[in-house]
Amino acid sequence: MKTSAESTPSGSRPEVRAAAGRLRGIREAGVAAFRGIPFAEPPVGALRFAAPRPVGGWSGVREALSYGPPPPQGGHFGMDTLSLDAGGDDWLTVNVWSPEPDPGAGLPVMVWIQGGGYEIGMSSLPEYDGGRLARDGGVVVVTFNYRTGIEGFAQIEAAPANRGLLDQVAALEWVRDNIRAFGGDPERVTVFGQSAGGGSVAALLAMDRASGLFRRAIAQSVPGTFFSPELAADIAAACAAELGLRPTVADLSSVDPRQLPAAANAVGAKMDQWAARWGQPAHSAVLFSPVVDGEVLAVTPWQALGEGACRDIELLVGHTRDEYRLFTAINGLLGTVSEEQAANALAVFAPGPDGACRYRDAYPAADPNELYELVHSDWLFRMPSLHLAEAQTAARGRAHVYELTWSAPGMGGALGACHGLDVPLVFGNLDRGQPAMLIGGTPSPEAEALSARMRAAWACFAAHGDPGWPAYDTDQRLVQLFETQPAVTAYPQESSRLIWQSHTFPVLPLISR
Repeated sequence: MKTSAESTPSGSRPEVRAAAGRLRGIREAGVAAFRGIPFAEPPVGALRFAAPRPVGGWSGVREALSYGPPPPQGGHFGMDTLSLDAGGDDWLTVNVWSPEPDPGAGLPVMVWIQGGGYEIGMSSLPEYDGGRLARDGGVVVVTFNYRTGIEGFAQIEAAPANRGLLDQVAALEWVRDNIRAFGGDPERVTVFGQSAGGGSVAALLAMDRASGLFRRAIAQSVPGTFFSPELAADIAAACAAELGLRPTVADLSSVDPRQLPAAANAVGAKMDQWAARWGQPAHSAVLFSPVVDGEVLAVTPWQALGEGACRDIELLVGHTRDEYRLFTAINGLLGTVSEEQAANALAVFAPGPDGACRYRDAYPAADPNELYELVHSDWLFRMPSLHLAEAQTAARGRAHVYELTWSAPGMGGALGACHGLDVPLVFGNLDRGQPAMLIGGTPSPEAEALSARMRAAWACFAAHGDPGWPAYDTDQRLVQLFETQPAVTAYPQESSRLIWQSHTFPVLPLISR
């Protein structure tokens, strides 16, 4: 359907004509914002646990001023309360920020996928407001909700796998069909995401049905957890058993969606009981991840990229230096890890039969706290991110790599360059949302300058495929370090890279029944 854009005379209430009907947004600080636009029918009732269905149209002008309600959430960081307060079943909505909502503008488009361990996450969080990135970067920014937890990623009998990923594909299809009306160029779409959002970006790179929906990809702190159907089904059975049910559409569709996260929370609270069956995911409290089911997701991202599936897609990928320190603090272990805890972590997560010894040899001065954080950071985020670039490069594709090494000033600097610190820096929302606590009060000039550099790099990559530093190769291994004084240097985590260089990040299996 042909699209067009119109603005009111004052320009304060811009209007666009999207495929499903007319939308009226609002102009905020020089950027047109449109919130809560449905991209699929509510996945409830007869559509519960189904693949997303195209949304119907509407007559007249639809107000697009408020975020849509998020899908039901787990209890982490108070997300369950936020989702309950929002109310409503129209979970699958997009939000758009555009400097120039005119069909002829042809601006680059950046589509954000938020993280949250595949268990929580909502686009309405203040840290994901796209206004500053859109205005300063000259790009159209899109955020959206997708199903998480049991609704989105549990392996349920008679339901398609990876419903959360299918929601993401549906959102990208909406962008393809509508973004020109908002001033965006559908041929210049960059998908970007962090943590589970970065893992989702990696999954989309490997999915046939996402082919052609984006030209570039930015994957921040990619988790290495991709489940086998057997493992995912066993976890789903444990969650359903908390309700006295089976993991089937027939059983679970009778449960109020807002009750399901509590079942997952209950399983998550006793992961030690499942370690012998679920292995590494139980040890790291990972309940949900994309499932390599052979249909929606045929292979892992590392295999897909290594085989050349994304040779024509430009990739920007990286991680923070101290990825796991935030989780160490959340778990009450910051600075108190014992030798026994460090040894157990090395035994569980270090690669190969001699992985623990190799860590101790490579880091002879590391104390238990450092070894514990190193192996967790490497297994969960750092090495999966690096290996994504390695796989792309091996297949003669193009990848740019970065590491955020600037230490968060919040909490007395105890968290270092921790997981999630990149989010406020990339969006420029340094004083809003939970990640703002990492910045620590009023943002310093150094924080503002670093944020500006990261926003510019991300926007330039979205526009031209070049973030401002050389592409990664296996000779020099040049990466951008984001610090108070940024520098381009050889990949700094060389000791860890060598320990993990032969690891393939395979599908995680069900260990025993």
